[in-house]
Amino acid sequence: MINSSIFDRLKNLQTPFYYYNKTLLEQTLSKVTQLAKQYQFHIHYAMKANTESEILNAIQLHGLGADCVSGNEIKAAIQHGFSKEKIVYAGVGKSDWEMDYALDQDIFCFNAESIQELQVLNERAQLKNKIAQIALRINPNVASNTHHYITTGLDENKFGINLPDINEIIDLLPSLSNISMIGLHFHIGSQITDMQPFKSLCLKVNQIVNSLAQRNIRVKIINVGGGLGIDYHHPNEQPFADFEAFFSTFHQFLQVEKYQEVHFELGRSIVAQCGHLISKALFIKKGTNTRFLILDAGMSELIRPALYQAYHQIDNLSAEFERESQVLATYDVVGPICESSDCFGKAVELPESFRNDLFSIRSAGAYGQVMASNYNLREKPASHYF
Repeated sequence: MINSSIFDRLKNLQTPFYYYNKTLLEQTLSKVTQLAKQYQFHIHYAMKANTESEILNAIQLHGLGADCVSGNEIKAAIQHGFSKEKIVYAGVGKSDWEMDYALDQDIFCFNAESIQELQVLNERAQLKNKIAQIALRINPNVASNTHHYITTGLDENKFGINLPDINEIIDLLPSLSNISMIGLHFHIGSQITDMQPFKSLCLKVNQIVNSLAQRNIRVKIINVGGGLGIDYHHPNEQPFADFEAFFSTFHQFLQVEKYQEVHFELGRSIVAQCGHLISKALFIKKGTNTRFLILDAGMSELIRPALYQAYHQIDNLSAEFERESQVLATYDVVGPICESSDCFGKAVELPESFRNDLFSIRSAGAYGQVMASNYNLREKPASHYF
């Protein structure tokens, strides 16, 4: 939440930019680490959510590991002090140089997603006389009931190894002398707020682990991924994801032996609510059936609404802190990019708005700045933390 003193600092900065609430980030990290300790869970931060330097520094200081999906993310994690022994490397398309770099760094684990990936990784490791520790990423065919662009655990998705192929891979592993299978990896999707899909995942994982045990294959690591969602509609009332229900679900339904560790890969739920995209109104334009509120931020700064039809709460900070009158009006809130999809929200009810009013687009700490582009040769947005 932005108060009047923060507003006074924001209104003197060049827009558009990202503002991060460091206090809220620290409170979120404290919640996550306390619950993880209570349940003896291991947490890796999903780097793809946000790789801003101050964000990574804060997360690393809380002792989290890193979940990386590219070689450069591994580099960033190491540069920011993340322990190599806590770095996992996922991704359906790892290039040779990325595999080589990860092997050179002796990272904890590769989350492997196909037979050919395993064969290539074995070859790269053999050339370096190294053993690559891997977790097989299994596609559990569990529906996450979220947007189809961020669903990852169904047979139709590109991710993971489908259930009918597990036995073939298990039979292949003994021939891969530079591969050591230490675990299984799962991830069913993103922005999941109903705990039922996570319960279903637990039950499916139990079946898979038990079937492997019957073949005398005992895995030490059970990595259940991430996917916990946040409340985009009520960021003030619900500034934290429901970590309690999330971790409790896995504690209750996942069968874990004494020799096994449970790992998570959380991103959005840690950083989303602490981030705001701050923008000014350029023009108010009257259309045939609507009024357009044209901001100086657009899809080049925050692509989620255009890409996923994602909702973000929009606050008129100038109306909140500088005007007593709160007459409401309805606007299509759009950006300056030369694309009709450059729209943050249609028929948005806001206090009557004027040129140069300052706006906050909420819950933008995850998949916001990290996905920004120079489209239309625009400058990438700056970051401010306080």
